[in-house]
Amino acid sequence: MNLYISDLHFGHKNVILFEHRPFSDVDTMDHCLIQLWNSRVSADDDVYIVGDFCYRSGRTPDWYLRQLKGHKHLIIGNHDKATLDCENAAKYLESVEKMQHVTAEDKQICLCHYPLAEWYKSRHGSWLIYGHIHGARDEVYEFMKTRERALNAGACINNYTPVSFNELVRNNKAFQEKDS
Repeated sequence: MNLYISDLHFGHKNVILFEHRPFSDVDTMDHCLIQLWNSRVSADDDVYIVGDFCYRSGRTPDWYLRQLKGHKHLIIGNHDKATLDCENAAKYLESVEKMQHVTAEDKQICLCHYPLAEWYKSRHGSWLIYGHIHGARDEVYEFMKTRERALNAGACINNYTPVSFNELVRNNKAFQEKDS
């Protein structure tokens, strides 16, 4: 099964504050994120990390990666320098790309950390799975919610757990309905 998540920000103290994450401190957040991941992901699952895996952590990215189940694919985000620079991280990642195209559940999917106005085959029914904006409700969010086949994989929108395509659709819809 393919699963998706972005903006985990393992080890990042300030993300707890600016995103109002329900964790008392970084250690609690890190251990909870690992537990949630492993409760959902099996050894055979492909997990697409749509950017911002680990940031400003006191631990190395490979410390996290080696504990997480599944085949991990990193779509590079703006806060992935530590992961890219970590010598041992690569042995825990199946692929590392700026943008990736996959076919899952009979759908063509473009994966990019950044929200895009257009993507590969967007005019021919393909989907975009992106991150970067977390749970913001700003002008980028307002634009992206007009894009019929664009889904935010942000951890905060998806209960801090890697989710399936159908769950992404459902979670994005529920997030948008909170606007009303």
